Amino acid sequence: MLELRRLRILHGLAQHRTVAATAAALHLTGPAVSQHLAALEREAGTPLLEKQGRTLAFTSAGRLLVSHAEVILDDLAAAESAMAAVSENGGTGTVRLAAFASAARQLLPAAWAGLREAGTVSLRLVQEEPDDALESLRRQDVDIALVHSYSLLPRSIPPRCEDRRLLADPVLLGLAPALAASAGLAPGEPVRLERFAGHPWLVPAADLSCREMIHRACGAAGFVPPVVAEASDFAVLVALAASGAGVALVPAMALPAGPPGVSLHPLEEPLTRKVFALTRTGTARRPDIRVVLDGLERSARDWADRYC
Repeated sequence: MLELRRLRILHGLAQHRTVAATAAALHLTGPAVSQHLAALEREAGTPLLEKQGRTLAFTSAGRLLVSHAEVILDDLAAAESAMAAVSENGGTGTVRLAAFASAARQLLPAAWAGLREAGTVSLRLVQEEPDDALESLRRQDVDIALVHSYSLLPRSIPPRCEDRRLLADPVLLGLAPALAASAGLAPGEPVRLERFAGHPWLVPAADLSCREMIHRACGAAGFVPPVVAEASDFAVLVALAASGAGVALVPAMALPAGPPGVSLHPLEEPLTRKVFALTRTGTARRPDIRVVLDGLERSARDWADRYC
């Protein structure tokens, strides 16, 4: 019979790649991990791992068992969530959350304050871009991943995950008020991107999905943006746009606090950023996770009422 604890270790090895990293993640010693893996191979009756140089690789049987272990562990997590949901002591615990910067800034403070007042759930936050947050969720390092998906750059939901949509964040064109006035734009008037094809552009850093969104939006409008500045912080791009250095596409949630100093315009062909919370299948029924998701949903609704 295959032992659950050893399946968890095998699954951990698939996530963390090395025995040392797996041991650290599971709070075991390296020799203990190796012993459990050897015992699991005896239980399975076939080799699960093979050496490739200095590293371990999964055999075909090992990869098959990892896929089954993932299903078993997800089902176990769902069962634990269901039991917690009917427990009289449900709704307590610590929830680990990964969120991209603007979601953390705009949604988390109100949600966190509500949880603190209720006194039943503690949050642990790590700021991560969506791809990293999804990887953390896959490794079970976090319970909830806040991610985004642009209308021009959709993001697929990973297998064995559930999503809860929080809001649609409008993407706006930001430019200096003097430039908007010279272009004959009234405050908040919708614009077509091709009107600014020849202007300098301010864009996010190349490793951010927001950068690809801008190139797709400009490409759909028939031009390649002439980039004069790159930054990982939208506040930098907004400040540069306010100075007249160029124009920028900015999600409303990423605008800095206070008057932005730029003229903001929606696009005639609207571009939005869907913000949603992802959990592993079944775990959203866990009372403490459900409380956090509900708090995030209220915070997102309040933000949308104020800004959209």
